[in-house]
Amino acid sequence: MPQDTQARLTSVTDATFATTVLAADRPVVVDFWAEWCPPCRAVSTHLAELAEEFGDALRIVALNSDENPETTRAYQVMSMPTLLTFRDGQVVGSIVGSRPKNHLRLSFARHLDG
Repeated sequence: MPQDTQARLTSVTDATFATTVLAADRPVVVDFWAEWCPPCRAVSTHLAELAEEFGDALRIVALNSDENPETTRAYQVMSMPTLLTFRDGQVVGSIVGSRPKNHLRLSFARHLDG
């Protein structure tokens, strides 16, 4: 993940996943990414911008799949990037592969209250 993007998105790990994602009081998008994945770089830039747009209504976090294989396996992530949206500890949406920023925005907005 590019350095400036990494600074704007919270990183989660196998150890912090349950408290950061599953126990969250709002929808959380998890970006499963890897250093070797060129499309992950483009998506991470969009995600950092969308994190600012959504503010407190939606949290967007990043999980390095190579460094966190337990969570990656648990959610059967096979391709990078994979974006899973969680609400109340459950997966409520998924996007596999690179998508335009507007597609991501609309997909995430469906999981917000009101």
